[in-house]
Amino acid sequence: MKKILLMCCLFVCIAAASHAQGGGRRFNPEDRAKQLQTELKLSDEQTTKVTAIYKAQFTKMDSLRKAGGDFRSSMRPLMDSTNKQVKAILTPEQAAAFDKAQQERMNRMRQGGGGGGPQ
Repeated sequence: MKKILLMCCLFVCIAAASHAQGGGRRFNPEDRAKQLQTELKLSDEQTTKVTAIYKAQFTKMDSLRKAGGDFRSSMRPLMDSTNKQVKAILTPEQAAAFDKAQQERMNRMRQGGGGGGPQ
């Protein structure tokens, strides 16, 4: 009985640590657009357009995942294309803030801190 209880505690600890580190976290397109709306003060029209862009990206990424192969090498061009499309919708001030946020995410990823959204 003690072994079973110990195993359950170990499992819960591992799951909690994984969640705390952002393990398995994936944003859906609506969440990403809402996050940008908050960060960049997007209008409702801009948010609708950004949501559509992120939905298209999500669909393409999902099909790349299912296709197998070298998924990571296909991701960078897709992300770059998505970022260009989003920036085309933004005002110059919003685009500058978007670039700054993207750079901060990249710096966090390089330092091993993850590149997800709000912590």
